[in-house]
Amino acid sequence: MSATSAADGSAGAAAGPGAPAASPGSAGSERPATLPELVAERSVIVCCGSGGVGKTTVSATFALAAARAGRRSCVVTVDPARRLADALGVESLPNTPTEVEGDWPGHLYALMLDSKGTFDDLIQRYARAPEQAESILANRLYQNLAGALSGTQEYMAMEKLYELVHSNEFDVVVVDTPPTRNALDLLDAPRRLTRFLENRLFRALLVPTRMSLRAIGMATQALLRTIAKVAGAEIVQDTVAFFQAFEGMEDGFRSRAAAVHELLADPSTAYVLVTTARPDAIAEASFFAEKLGERDVAVAALVVNRLAPSFGPVEGEPHAPTPAVPAMEALEANLVELNALAAREEAAFSGLAAQVSPAPVGLIPLFGEDVHELGGLRRAADHLFA
Repeated sequence: MSATSAADGSAGAAAGPGAPAASPGSAGSERPATLPELVAERSVIVCCGSGGVGKTTVSATFALAAARAGRRSCVVTVDPARRLADALGVESLPNTPTEVEGDWPGHLYALMLDSKGTFDDLIQRYARAPEQAESILANRLYQNLAGALSGTQEYMAMEKLYELVHSNEFDVVVVDTPPTRNALDLLDAPRRLTRFLENRLFRALLVPTRMSLRAIGMATQALLRTIAKVAGAEIVQDTVAFFQAFEGMEDGFRSRAAAVHELLADPSTAYVLVTTARPDAIAEASFFAEKLGERDVAVAALVVNRLAPSFGPVEGEPHAPTPAVPAMEALEANLVELNALAAREEAAFSGLAAQVSPAPVGLIPLFGEDVHELGGLRRAADHLFA
C-alpha cells in the first residue's frame, strides 16, 4: 500500500492476527468503508494521536471535507496554541463558532476551547438564581482554579462538544484532542466528574451554613486544619464558600456528565487515529486503539500523516558518456533511497493498519512546507478524500 495508491483514503487494511474486534453495538462498530463515507454520515469525529503528528491539520481537513460534501461542520481544538487558526489561515479563534469562508457548498466553522469561559457558562446554566451564579463566579478559589484544575480542561472540552452537537446548528463536529494520554483523560472526564460529585468530602462540604461544618467527620476537620496551616485560613474559607454556593447544582452537573458520556459512546461518534511513521507515534496510536477496545469502541479510521512518497521503479537504462551522467546516477541513487524510505515507512505502520482493520486507512504525503493556510488543507483533503 504505497503513499500514492492509498492516499485517497479508501484503502482498508487487511485483518491481521490479534486484531481486536468491536463488540456488537459498540460505538463506531459499523465502520465506514471509506473516509468520504465517514465525513458524510457521522455527527461527531474525534481525532486522537500523540503530539506532533498533525492532529490539528487532520481535524481541520476532516471538517473541510465535510463542508465540501455540503454539510455544516465545526472543528474545535482543545489545544490552547494557535495551530488551528494557522491551519485555517485566520488571525484568531474565539470560544464560539466562527465561520471560515470558502468556495464549498456547505459551511465550515471553527473555535478554540476556552475552559474558563465554558465553565462560567455551565455555572450560569445550573444556578438556581442569578445571585448563586454571581457568588460562585466571584469566589477567589473558582477564579484561580476553574481553568487550571486537573481534569477541568478535558471535561469542558466534552461539555463544549455536547453543546455544539445539541445546538442543532451543525451536521458534524470534529474534535482536535490533546496528545493520546491526555485524550484518554478527555474520554474519561464525564466519569471522573460524576465520581467527584459523589465523593463524601464534596457532599460534606455542600452544606447550607457554616454551622453545619460541625457535622463533618474528624478526618475531614483534620484535613481542613492541615490545609489551613499550609495554604492559609482564607483558602479554606474560600473553599468552603465555593462548595456551599454549589448547593443544589450538583444534580444538573451529574445529569449533564451522564449525557456527555452517552454522546461519546454513541455509534454516531467516530474515533480517528492520527499518526506518522515514527515508531513512537505508531506505538502511541496502537496503545490508544487498545484502550478504545477496552471501552468497546472501534477505531473508525486511521490516518498516517507526512509519509515519504514512493516514486515507483527506477529505470536502469544505459546513458551516453556525457558530463550529465554523474548527475543522472546521483538522481537515480536518490530515487532508490527515497523509495526504500517509503517502503520502510509502509512496513512500520502496516501492523497498526492490521490492528484497526477493517477501518479505512488514509495517507497524507510529506509536503514541502507546513500547512498554514486553506490551500494546504485543500491539498491534504485531496489526498484523503479524492
